[in-house]
Amino acid sequence: MDAVLAYIGGWSVAGIICLVVGLALMIAEMFTPGMGLMGALGICSIIAAIILRADTLENGLITLAIILVLLFAAGIIVYRSFQKGRIANSAIILKESIDSGSTSLSNSDMQAMIGRIGIATTALRPSGIADFDGIRLDVLSDGEFIKKGDRVKVQRVEGLKILVKPYTEEN
Repeated sequence: MDAVLAYIGGWSVAGIICLVVGLALMIAEMFTPGMGLMGALGICSIIAAIILRADTLENGLITLAIILVLLFAAGIIVYRSFQKGRIANSAIILKESIDSGSTSLSNSDMQAMIGRIGIATTALRPSGIADFDGIRLDVLSDGEFIKKGDRVKVQRVEGLKILVKPYTEEN
């Protein structure tokens, strides 16, 4: 018990500040993609905290072990929150599927598009954009190349996919 009190009592105010700032920056980095400025500053601050506390090699290793355990625990909490917690239900997390409420057209609107004729505003190879009386939609051809400006006809709608074919007056 005396060893624990001696270890805690050996911390200076500057060391505690560096430790807290470093841990906060590293936890904040867990929420941002990549290794950015917050992570680099967090690592520098944690190294400074270890150096300020390490009057012996043993104290330095103990401090490093405590920091790693704290960061590992924070990482598990953040990971679980991304999977099942409040963060998983927030707008910053992409969902695995698209729900019908997130599209501008409903299923009945999409089904009403069948048979309509429009103009390819981009080349369809096989996907692209077509304009149907002022409504621009992402469309998909049946594998064939359709040039920009060619007329297309909606064949069928499968979920959010609008399948088109080239349109000529004969068909």
